Amino acid sequence: TISFGATKDGATVALAQKDVTTKIDAALAMLKANNIDEKDIKTVDYSANPQYEILPPCYSGYCPGREQKIIGYSVNQMIAVKVRDTEKVGAILDGLAKAEVSNISGPDFTIDDEEAVKAEARELAIKDAKMKAKVLSKQLDVKLGRIISFNESGFYPMYDKSFAGNVMSMSAVPEAAPSPALPVGENKITSNVTITYEIR
Repeated sequence: TISFGATKDGATVALAQKDVTTKIDAALAMLKANNIDEKDIKTVDYSANPQYEILPPCYSGYCPGREQKIIGYSVNQMIAVKVRDTEKVGAILDGLAKAEVSNISGPDFTIDDEEAVKAEARELAIKDAKMKAKVLSKQLDVKLGRIISFNESGFYPMYDKSFAGNVMSMSAVPEAAPSPALPVGENKITSNVTITYEIR
């Protein structure tokens, strides 16, 4: 995700808006030329605020009421764009610079469908936990009964096993499902699950 914007001061809102619109339109045309889908381009802020004259300070004991006058307006527009093809990030940043927009921020690398990745990580963790529970039960010469509890946490690696009475808990951390590998690293979702079995 990359965000950018344009800000312009002018005597009227229309004059300031004209310059902002010109720069934003140039940036949007560049994004379209790079096949960025319209659904991935979003206006996150638009404002037009008056600018007031700065009154000189009053040092005397009596300061008569003075009214600030509007001397112009400041128009600002901010856009956020999601670039799904990370190979295009460099070209997008170069195009934004040529469009003379400002306040360029990013890229911020995120997982597009985080819930799907979480579900995949959870499934892998459950399979891993069950497999390790079977191995451990064989080593302990016990039989696994029904599952009596399940717990999931995430975002940090954890391995834990504990025994209490006639129950056995098994935690496992599988290989996390990463987002597409990028030169700056990768985003990972880790699911840590604890399955508690009855043992016989």
